[in-house]
Amino acid sequence: MQPRKKSRWLVLGALLAVFVLLAAACGNDDDDSGSDPTAAPATAAPTAAPEPPDEPEPDPEPEPEPTEEEAPAMEAPVTQGPNGETASPSGDIVLTADELARIQEGGYTAALLWHISGAFTDAVSQGARDAFAEMGIEVVVETEAGFDAAQQANDVETAMALSPDIILSLTIDPVSAAEGFRPAVDAGVQLVFLSTTPEGYTQGQEFVGVVTDDLAAMGIAAANLLGNALGGEGEIGYIFHDAPFYVTNQRDQAFKAWIEINFPGIEIVAEQGLADPAAAEDIASAMLTRNPGLDGIYAPWSAGPADGVLAALRAAGASDVAVVTMDLDTNVSLDLVEGGNIVGIAADEAYEIGRTMATEGAYGLLGKQTPPFVVVPAIEVTADNIVEAYQVSLAADPPQEVLDALGG
Repeated sequence: MQPRKKSRWLVLGALLAVFVLLAAACGNDDDDSGSDPTAAPATAAPTAAPEPPDEPEPDPEPEPEPTEEEAPAMEAPVTQGPNGETASPSGDIVLTADELARIQEGGYTAALLWHISGAFTDAVSQGARDAFAEMGIEVVVETEAGFDAAQQANDVETAMALSPDIILSLTIDPVSAAEGFRPAVDAGVQLVFLSTTPEGYTQGQEFVGVVTDDLAAMGIAAANLLGNALGGEGEIGYIFHDAPFYVTNQRDQAFKAWIEINFPGIEIVAEQGLADPAAAEDIASAMLTRNPGLDGIYAPWSAGPADGVLAALRAAGASDVAVVTMDLDTNVSLDLVEGGNIVGIAADEAYEIGRTMATEGAYGLLGKQTPPFVVVPAIEVTADNIVEAYQVSLAADPPQEVLDALGG
C-alpha cells in the first residue's frame, strides 16, 4: 500500500504547485477591479533583442552639374530709360493723315537748342528740320552751347523771345537745366529732350518725351563686331566710361554682358574706367604692357577715347590688336577702311532721332500721349557698309578722305 500512498502524495504536491503559480500570477495584477478570474494566466513577455547600433548615414550624392541645355541662360541686355522706363521703338512715333493736316494748319514754330556742334548734331538737326518742313512748322532759331550749361540757359532766353511752340534740346547739366528751361515750361512750350532731361521734370508734365539710342543694341553691336573679328577667341581689354551717365553706362555694360553671353572663348583680361577721355592713351598703353598677348580693346566712344587707344597701339607697333568703338567719326572711319586697328563701329540712327523728336513735339501740340522713353535702332558698321551706314545714320556721305581711301 505504501507505493500507492506515495503516489497519492506526489499528485497532491503537483496540484499544490499549480495552485501556487496561479495565485502568484493573479497577485501580480495591480488592477484588481479589471481582473478576470477565468482568464488564462499571462505568459512572460519575451525579452526584446537589443537594437543594432545606428549605421552612419551615407554622404549625399553630389548634384550633377547642369548641362549646357539645363544651365540657366543669361538674359540679353535691354535698354532702359534714366529712371528705369521701358524703351519704345521710334518707328511707333508717327502722325496719322488727319493729325498731320491739323498740325499743318496750325502755323506753329520750333527752336533747336543743341549742346554742341558736330556731325551727330548736324544729323539730328537735319532729321528734325525735314520732319518739321513736312508738318509746316518753321524753325525760327538753332543754337549750340559749346557744352556750357550757362550758355544753354542763355539760349533758352534767346529762343523764348521768338515764342516757339516747340523746343528740341539736350540738357548739358540736369541740375541747372531745371531752372534754365523753366521759362519754356511756364510758357507752355512743348519740350522734347535728347538723351537727358532736367532734374525733377516729369514726362507728360514739364516735357513731352525723351529720345535716344537703343543703348543695349549699341553695346551688342560692338560686341558682335569685335567677337566676330577675333573669330570668337582671344583676350581683350575693356575701357568703360567711369561716370554716372546712363547712356554710356548702358552701352558699356551691354558690350561686356554680350561678350560673356555669346563669346565664351573671349576673356576680358583687363578692365579700366575712363573719366577723362584724354587718359585713354595711357590706359591702353598700360593694358598692352601688362597683357602682351592682348588681341582686342573696346573703347567707349570714338572722338577722344578711341583716338587715344589708336595712338597707344601705333606707338607700340601693335597693328594686330583689334579695336571696336561707338559713334561714327572721321578718324576711326578712316582707320577702319584703311585696314587699321579699328574692325567695326557701332552707330545709331541720328537722323531718325531728329525726326522722332520733331514728331513728339507735334504730339505735344495735339495733346497726344507719348511713350516715356523712345529709342532708335543701332547699326553695325564695317568697311563694307560704311557708305550706307553714314547715309542712314547721319544722312550724309562719309568724309571725303574716307571716300578717297575707299577709292570712291
